[in-house]
Amino acid sequence: MNYTRILTCIFIMAFVTYIIRMLPLAIFKKKINNRFVKSFLAYVPYSVLAAMTFPEILYSTANLYSACIGLAAALFLAYHGRGLLTVALGSAGAVFVAEQILHVIVK
Repeated sequence: MNYTRILTCIFIMAFVTYIIRMLPLAIFKKKINNRFVKSFLAYVPYSVLAAMTFPEILYSTANLYSACIGLAAALFLAYHGRGLLTVALGSAGAVFVAEQILHVIVK
């Protein structure tokens, strides 16, 4: 695991999210009434975070299959309304089990 890359990604995500949230406050002095602009400003940080984290999810393990299993587990749990901690622990557990099974199969 490359901690320098992980910390760099976290810093970039935090910076981009902060800039996108801060710029409208600095540029526009009056209240924004346009529905499109309000919707755009509301969803951009989430889409940027998703675009930056999705590749890291797929390459977070040495095996692409276990990463995809963890992603599928996280999507399943999140779709069924579980909390963030449950989703994180469930996907990490799914990756752990998948790694153990793949380790046995390869040997």
